[in-house]
Amino acid sequence: MTDHQLPANQGWNFEHSYAELPANFHASVMPTRVAAPQLIVFNKDLAAMLGLNPEGISNAEAANMFSGNNLPQGARPLAQAYAGHQFGNFTLLGDGRAILLGEQITPDESKFDIQLKGSGPTPFSRRGDGRAALKPMLREYIISEAMHALGIPTTRSLAVVATGEPVLRDDVLQGAVLTRVAASHIRVGTFEFARAKGRPDDLQALIEYTLIRHFAEGFATENPTLALLEEVIDRQAKLVAQWMHAGFIHGVMNTDNMAISGETIDYGPCAFMDTYHPMTVFSSIDREGRYAYANQPKIALWNLERFAESLLPFLHEEPETAAQLAEQALEGFAEKYNDAWLGGMCSKLGLFNVEENDAALVTDLLGLMHNGKSDYTNTFRALSKFESGLPQEGLFGSADFEAWKTRWLERLEGQHKNKKYVVELMRRSNPSVIARNHRVEAALSAADEGDLSVMEKLLGVLANPFDDSPAHAEYSTPAGADFAGYKTFCGT
Repeated sequence: MTDHQLPANQGWNFEHSYAELPANFHASVMPTRVAAPQLIVFNKDLAAMLGLNPEGISNAEAANMFSGNNLPQGARPLAQAYAGHQFGNFTLLGDGRAILLGEQITPDESKFDIQLKGSGPTPFSRRGDGRAALKPMLREYIISEAMHALGIPTTRSLAVVATGEPVLRDDVLQGAVLTRVAASHIRVGTFEFARAKGRPDDLQALIEYTLIRHFAEGFATENPTLALLEEVIDRQAKLVAQWMHAGFIHGVMNTDNMAISGETIDYGPCAFMDTYHPMTVFSSIDREGRYAYANQPKIALWNLERFAESLLPFLHEEPETAAQLAEQALEGFAEKYNDAWLGGMCSKLGLFNVEENDAALVTDLLGLMHNGKSDYTNTFRALSKFESGLPQEGLFGSADFEAWKTRWLERLEGQHKNKKYVVELMRRSNPSVIARNHRVEAALSAADEGDLSVMEKLLGVLANPFDDSPAHAEYSTPAGADFAGYKTFCGT
């Protein structure tokens, strides 16, 4: 053990399979030490799931470990190379401020990347400082844990440590390091990088590694590369459908922000909708609405097309056949997405199956919500209380809604399900609370001033988003008019 590593009794159990890929994909690099690390938040439940001993890690040890000052036993830090289409423009990228410590093997033999984000410059920093600010790191912690509680596949956050050092952006900000946990950090952009570098052996190695890591059953098929493409298409179709169900807007769906595993990754200018509008955009840099709420399925397909292009040399030895196989696989995205989206929306309405006219029932309601400027989350949650009576104001008091409600109630009656089970389905499909933007911002502002209690209370509420609790009431209230025009930034 070096003086840069912590004792082995904390439960770390690293493998380093990514480091066995060709050298082109990564670069060894040590985190840059920080002046005065302070533990801000430590996800002890996640730590225990990973097989760590959270009670055996003191705050001082955690601060040094999750800042990168002292590494866990067995860590072999590296930065990953990748490329990406950012707002449609291709560029070579890489982990400019993130360092992979290794892959933690859990007690149930699962494998998770452990990554420090904001841990200093790497060979891919492109003149950047490699650092991150406290508020954006806490924002990723809050949103990623909220997504996990909603049941949406996501990377997770293990810890945030303040560095005690300033970060220079437009303003002078507090520095911080986030510890991110992911099924892997293999991205569409990782495959784009391999194809752009023009090294067929590297691309083949990446394909085989990804199959082993995430889709081992693909090796048993006639065309493993095609199986990989089809599985990634399926996972992304289902993931984006879940975003749509929750009113979540990723905000920066570049190809380097699409994880092959099917997890939500890179919480930069993301946000949840309050008022329903299909073209909602929060990102300050998305001036054309490329990544607006309603555009997310279309952009997911665009990204998957770039993925398919990267795989072409190994889909088939004949270029025309390879292109045909890719096109056929991509044509399946629309059906996979539509099935996942409509199935989830039917569940939100208490419907246990999908029938011919259900798509119209859903889209007509969304149209009413759009015209009525209704709160997305609260509207669906209120519908779950149909037995005790719906409110009579706003959308619910309109004649158009009454006509829609008649159709909906007839559909509910026609499925011959006990109303108790209908309500249960709706309640577990429609959260009572989401990470509302004004609540997140209030928590971040308080934390920036040293008050962590606002964030801790918010995290407690978001951990149980489907509960009906008096404690949830204030967190279900949309932002007031003074919060109009809210913008998010690519700070993470």
